[in-house]
Amino acid sequence: MFDVFHTHINEKVSLTEAEYELVKTYFTPKKLRKKQFLLKNGEICRFLAFVQKGVLRSYNTDKKGIEHMIHFAMEGWWMSDTFSFLSGEKSDYFIDAIEDAELLMITLDGFEEMMLTVPRMERYFRILFQNNIISKERRLISSISYSAEEKYTRLSASNPQLNQRIPLNMIASYLGITPETLSRIRKVLSEKAKG
Repeated sequence: MFDVFHTHINEKVSLTEAEYELVKTYFTPKKLRKKQFLLKNGEICRFLAFVQKGVLRSYNTDKKGIEHMIHFAMEGWWMSDTFSFLSGEKSDYFIDAIEDAELLMITLDGFEEMMLTVPRMERYFRILFQNNIISKERRLISSISYSAEEKYTRLSASNPQLNQRIPLNMIASYLGITPETLSRIRKVLSEKAKG
């Protein structure tokens, strides 16, 4: 159950076997069925979730009921509403499963205790938080500086699995474009690829 998690940690920091076994004790496995919610708008996010298997999405909805994709997470990625998790305030997001998912969940108390007990995990999460900040800054620049085609091309290049595993209307929402625009872009790119 912890194989993807173990690999992910080892890519960032080196833990002894004893440290790794201790880290595992802070996590609780959880399964989600496709379309099942992990978090709803207005609830307090009480976990960080590591995705062992499957795909999750976080999004919010506007007053017209239109969904706006914030984040996707597949194997080896984390999902949470970090602000709600750390502050204890209600979340503005929904998190649900796009595919059946297997997760490893940690509470805030467990997270803080783990950081004290296994200091190398503090370095692990610092690296993740740094990467998250960089990713959000790049997404912001992309949203204000790039054309719709450039946004899609960059997203596809950096995350090729997304096109196979996430519905196109959700990808369009994530990019801030309409599904029709995304269909046109994909058609143009397909024609360019043919020569």
